[in-house]
Amino acid sequence: MYWLSAAARILLLVACGAGLGWYFGFPILGAAIVLVAVLLFWSCQMWRLQQWLQEPGQPPADIHGTWGEIVARIYKHQRDAADNQQRLQSTVDYLLESFASMRDGVVIVERGGGIRWCNEEAARLLGLRFPEDTGQAITNLVRHPDFSEYVREGNYTEPLYIYFDGDLKLHLQIIITQFGDGDSLLFARDVTERVKLEQMRRDFVGNVSHELRTPLTVITGYLGTFLSDTRHLPENYVKPVKQMMQQAQRMESMLKDLLWLSRIESEEQHGKHESVDMMLLLEELRQELSNTHPDRKLVLDAQCRQSVTGDYRQLHSAVSNLVLNAIKYSAVDSPVTVSWRQQEGKCLLSVSDLGIGIEAMHIPRLTERFYRVDDSRNSATGGTGLGLAIVKHVAASHGAVLQIESTPGAGSCFSLVFPDTTGCNCCTQD
Repeated sequence: MYWLSAAARILLLVACGAGLGWYFGFPILGAAIVLVAVLLFWSCQMWRLQQWLQEPGQPPADIHGTWGEIVARIYKHQRDAADNQQRLQSTVDYLLESFASMRDGVVIVERGGGIRWCNEEAARLLGLRFPEDTGQAITNLVRHPDFSEYVREGNYTEPLYIYFDGDLKLHLQIIITQFGDGDSLLFARDVTERVKLEQMRRDFVGNVSHELRTPLTVITGYLGTFLSDTRHLPENYVKPVKQMMQQAQRMESMLKDLLWLSRIESEEQHGKHESVDMMLLLEELRQELSNTHPDRKLVLDAQCRQSVTGDYRQLHSAVSNLVLNAIKYSAVDSPVTVSWRQQEGKCLLSVSDLGIGIEAMHIPRLTERFYRVDDSRNSATGGTGLGLAIVKHVAASHGAVLQIESTPGAGSCFSLVFPDTTGCNCCTQD
């Protein structure tokens, strides 16, 4: 190795110095003089190395020997580090240019919550200033209680929707993803137009439903009058009039469900503070069904007496829709079971049956409006195709999740899962 040859040369110089000193009668002095000369030479080399290290941009000093190899290796590491830094900087610049050109607002947030970078769209949407706001806590600059709570909880599995009632009046969708050592990437998207279109759709459905109720009421009234005394009707008209009455009543049920769904959607963002006794709700539902479906058996399996913070009418509507679906698609002699229990810190309301079941390919679309697994079968049951859509929106407005499990030929189980943080009170009802 190179250092061995350097050490050998030093030993050779010391030996030569000692030999020359021995010739004059002072061998130790000769060796000492050589060692001092070597130390002075090394000190000079170290000084030159230090001067070069203080100015890393300069070419390496012209140093020979062992120190020259050390300088060469340091210079090589410096060049490699500079190349790596340049590549990393190019990557960072490319990413920042990409983020800057995005139509969505992008903010890079450090682990402590301080702003590291943001693009122009984020500055417009969130009222930030870059680079003036660099290092400032984003929760101090974006002043919205829902946003502050969203950041504080740190659960970013679902996007956040917030409304700024300022000069711009914006509806924003906030998505946060974490990367690196606790840093975060925040995306802010302007969804104002989408919210307006959704509101227009809801208003249209509600207005049309209201406008259709009056003519339908008139039609069903006249049809009911005709059917009240069929003796005055020609025999060949009786069946068509009955069919007309059946379809008119079905249309009335559909309009009623549409209006109810529109109302649920409009109340989704409103807070719910009513404590609903689920046992009382289920018992009331059983009494209602005993009158409308006396031949069906409804089993209540209550394993807890927890209450739910929400809207009684909406919860009653959701549970009754689930129970009526179970009754429609199961045999007359098979029971329908409604259970209310706690599981892993959550409250579950499940409606299960032993009916025909649903194929897995249909389950993701069951909560779509007017979606039908089998048109002929659903028409025969007289359903409106809105029941599960109502259940889904009721669940969303109560912070719950609708879970569906089904096996063709073995039955189905529909569950409303209420998390502790939004739906299920910890106190037991007496």
